[in-house]
Amino acid sequence: MDRLAALLDGPRARGAFLLRSILDPPWSLRIQDEAPLTLVAMTRGVAWVTPGSGDPVRVGQGDVAIMRGPEPYVVADDPATPPQIVIHPGERCTTLDGESLYQAMDLGVRTWGNSSDGGTVMITGTYQLEGEITRRLLEALPALLVEPGGPVISLLGAEVVRDEPGQEAVLDRLLDLLLITVLRSWFAAREAPGWYHAMSDPMVGRAMRMLHNNPAHPWTVAALAAEVGVSRASLARRFTELVGEPPMAFLTDWRLALAADLLREPGATIGSVARKVGYGSPFALSAAFKRVRGISPREHRAGADR
Repeated sequence: MDRLAALLDGPRARGAFLLRSILDPPWSLRIQDEAPLTLVAMTRGVAWVTPGSGDPVRVGQGDVAIMRGPEPYVVADDPATPPQIVIHPGERCTTLDGESLYQAMDLGVRTWGNSSDGGTVMITGTYQLEGEITRRLLEALPALLVEPGGPVISLLGAEVVRDEPGQEAVLDRLLDLLLITVLRSWFAAREAPGWYHAMSDPMVGRAMRMLHNNPAHPWTVAALAAEVGVSRASLARRFTELVGEPPMAFLTDWRLALAADLLREPGATIGSVARKVGYGSPFALSAAFKRVRGISPREHRAGADR
């Protein structure tokens, strides 16, 4: 598993919100839906994204903007255009005075806007829940980044307006593919966090892949070092230097991140999740979860169901 695959493996879009917007200027949207991560892909025209604190950034045709929530931001035809429409949590769209615009701007299947042949066409995809495994990714990203989207934008544009059996799953996977495409480009061109580069280290990268791929194994630093072929002290020192935490702390974080995501799955029990992530009993998982995250697995799952 490579660096980016390991980072993104696990939680994926599940019933993600996807909408094609067709707009003629002047237009300006204030987005305050509190979504953890949003992608805006420009298929025609140009838009400007202004984060809550920062300068406007141009998003040209073929570009994808990624916004990290939950802070609000503005997407507009021009930075000087004042917001006219507000996007709230729960995909609710209103005027500045709170009047609903859902019906008034409906243009068909997953399509919305103020003109059926407007000069600006963009596709918005929103990850509604923060998958626990992607916490490291979210912490590594700026509030806003813009990169070329490549051919995936065209695929997503063709599929977003279709209404066929299984379409939700198709759109979820295309949104994931677009996210990975953009992040791969962004990480390659900029200073990525240390743990990202650690995956390419011959010693530490191999150890991280072992922990990622088999979290249920009863790992110790000595056992991990033996598999890698180095001394326990060498692995512990190098791992901590590159990743920022010791191997067993990294493993605990990974196990609990997996557990947090698995607990959201239908029919999952604390016992079944404990076995999958390397804890010998539901009690052991519950104790670790409570110690590190401050809430019990049951409380975590109840919060995700609200």
